[in-house]
Amino acid sequence: MRKAQSKARNAKRSTVTRETVEPSSGNVYADLGFADAEERLLKAELAVKIAQLIDQKGLTQVETARRVGLDQPKISHLLRGRLSGFSADRLFAILNRLGHSVEVRISAKERSPDQSHIHVKIA
Repeated sequence: MRKAQSKARNAKRSTVTRETVEPSSGNVYADLGFADAEERLLKAELAVKIAQLIDQKGLTQVETARRVGLDQPKISHLLRGRLSGFSADRLFAILNRLGHSVEVRISAKERSPDQSHIHVKIA
């Protein structure tokens, strides 16, 4: 009997909280306030593509490590999104060693620094 009364009291006390939802800028790292948000997003997108290619090729982490010249624990970190030890250049090199070209395009139109951005297009 006491449990039922306690539950009834707790049910009366519960309140509905309203959460504010803000639309994303398209870059979760910028939304979270990281100063290097564009670089973080670039590295994350490259890592996702590398993981997809490894999966498509049916490679194990050990086989991938041999192919790209890293050790297996580094491949594990890469596939788990632990990217602090990877620069964009290093990820570009991994893509090359997996047999894929990387192209970088610089826009001809000059913009102010606050309007300039990094955009990754993965085909």
